[in-house]
Amino acid sequence: MKALIDTNVIVDVLAKREPFFADSALVLDHAERGDYIAMVCATTITTIFYLVRREYGSEATVERIKDLTAICGIAPVNRSVIDSALHSGFADFEDAVLHHSAVLAGADCIVTRNVADFRQSSLLVYSPTQFLAALGQE
Repeated sequence: MKALIDTNVIVDVLAKREPFFADSALVLDHAERGDYIAMVCATTITTIFYLVRREYGSEATVERIKDLTAICGIAPVNRSVIDSALHSGFADFEDAVLHHSAVLAGADCIVTRNVADFRQSSLLVYSPTQFLAALGQE
C-alpha cells in the first residue's frame, strides 16, 4: 500500500500535539518498519518548516525534516497538480493540491485527521486510527 500522509498528521508527530500524537506517530512507525510506502506532499515540507520552526528553531526543524524524508517519499507538485486542483471542486485549495499530488504519485490512499475535507477524493481517505486498523487487516 502507498499512502500520502497529510500535513496535519506529520505536524501532530513533530509538535507532539495531543490527543493526536499516539496514532499519528504509529502511522509513521509503520512506514519506518516498511509496512507500507509513505509519502508527503512537497508542499507539506515547507508548511512543516514554517509551523514547527516557531517551536523548535530552524536547525532542529531541519533535522526533523531530514528524519521525515528518510522515512517518506515526496509526492511532487507540478503544473498538472495545480491545474487539477484549481478545477477539482475541493472546498480547500491546499487539500486539492495534496490530493492531486497523491494521485500523480500513485498513492492508494490519504491519511488525514480531516477526513471530511477529502469528500471529493478519488482515493481512499483514512484517519490515522482507521489507517492503522486497515494496516492490521492486510
